[in-house]
Amino acid sequence: MKILSRPTFISILYLIYLITIPQVFSSSPTLTVPHHFLHCLDTQPADHGSPNSATAVIPTNSSFPSHLMSAVRNLRFASASNRKPEAIVAAVTETHIRATISCCKLLNLELRVRSGGHDYEGFSYTSPVPFVILDMYNFHKIDINIADETAWVQAGASLGEVYYNIASKSKVHAFPAGVCPKVGAGGHFSGGGFGNLMRKYGLSIDHIIDAQIMDANGKVYRDRRSMGEDVFWAIRGGGGGSYGVILAWKLKLVRVPEKVTVFKLERTVREGAVDLVHKWQQVAPVIDRDLFIRLEIKPINRKISKGKTIKVSFIGMFLGTPKRLINITKKSFPELHLTTSDCKVKKWIDSVVFWANYPEKAPIEILLKRISSNEYYWKRTSDFVQTPISKEGLAAIFQTMIDHSPLPRRVWMQWNPWGGRMGEIPSDATAFVHRGGNLFMIEHFMNWYRPGDELEEKFLAIARSFKEAMAPYVSKNPREAFFNYRDVDIGITTPGYNATYEGAKIYGEKYFKGNYLRLVKVKARFDRTNFFRSQQGIPVLA
Repeated sequence: MKILSRPTFISILYLIYLITIPQVFSSSPTLTVPHHFLHCLDTQPADHGSPNSATAVIPTNSSFPSHLMSAVRNLRFASASNRKPEAIVAAVTETHIRATISCCKLLNLELRVRSGGHDYEGFSYTSPVPFVILDMYNFHKIDINIADETAWVQAGASLGEVYYNIASKSKVHAFPAGVCPKVGAGGHFSGGGFGNLMRKYGLSIDHIIDAQIMDANGKVYRDRRSMGEDVFWAIRGGGGGSYGVILAWKLKLVRVPEKVTVFKLERTVREGAVDLVHKWQQVAPVIDRDLFIRLEIKPINRKISKGKTIKVSFIGMFLGTPKRLINITKKSFPELHLTTSDCKVKKWIDSVVFWANYPEKAPIEILLKRISSNEYYWKRTSDFVQTPISKEGLAAIFQTMIDHSPLPRRVWMQWNPWGGRMGEIPSDATAFVHRGGNLFMIEHFMNWYRPGDELEEKFLAIARSFKEAMAPYVSKNPREAFFNYRDVDIGITTPGYNATYEGAKIYGEKYFKGNYLRLVKVKARFDRTNFFRSQQGIPVLA
């Protein structure tokens, strides 16, 4: 009697399952989709001694809520009315990922890949149709090679872990990425990855030199050569979630001084904020590229008259000493009146703690904290500004902010300067298109702290009204948007169906402009069945 090998035996079981699952569904009405999914996982090839289903939880498991909520960053998508996943797979090995993909295809479930959970519209952990979450939390290995100034970073690692590991190896190396340490590398890098080193070095993707990805058939491409340069181009700025499961990125580290300088100055309208912001627009994108000055613009209550006004915070990162910084600002931005006493000298890794708004004396180990315990409800969106806003325009914006801010809740903004290296990289060098021609990017914020549908609708209406009021001052035709700051208000595709090229243009051209068609063509080759899809995914060419 011939004895079947394990792979052959499992393949036969899989074929039997394919044939019999319709009968199972019809004859076992009490067997739910989550249980079918678990059963399916165990028909797939598995690692020795590690059943695939051991990595999954379903809604009947007591640990399911904690698994789901561990990376829900926006509590708007944690309400009872939101569809919950049929299962959450916390993959430990590539085998678990492959099995998850296979079973989602077999059971016609959409797959949501979650690395850090910071997707602004919750696409990494919600869906209007039956779905499964593939949680990359356990894929967070980081290998630093200081000798050749590179690092391999798995997709589930947080930015804080990346920074901490780099600093543990070198005092003069860094990586240009975001200032929020809990953000997952997988999604952050695939959308572009900007931070306070961008004027000096560009985006994260400008320093990603290789990657690993698994496609819809479970095939792993170990480097850019095997996946093809077109795919490697697409996943750097076009969002990896439309093409496959990003497993890891290879980073080229950058050099920083042993000590950097940071500062934060605050000015109200009475203290000249309008004039300062007007000058900032002219200076921040063209000043020495070692200097990055972010604006935070917020309505506040005056302490004396109890009326509302605007406070602008000038938050700076400088790759050098206070002395050189002061010389630069005296020459290019004397109105800021920056002094040595305003400056704080820190190691680069300590500046990461500063920018994350952690306590001044917090140890750098705080960057290893990956789970938040103080999440809230919010709406955030983006805009790009290509022409300086007049003083009259700024005054009107400030008043509109006040009018849209039922304090203590408020609309507020961050303005991040472009220029420097960002203006030198062609818009088609990567899928991230927003390069030269932009002065700065705006992030719009609306936060609230209590649940309730009526409250949510109230604050969403305020956020949308304010963004509409900003239309005269931002990019046009199209009104550009940053892919990593997802916004369903600019358009979505029909849930559960394959999007068309024309149908997805409504958001595709705002996120990617002239790169959109190329992204669609890459999708048609690499994921031709559109398995990796979402309400704002890249469609196949139809």
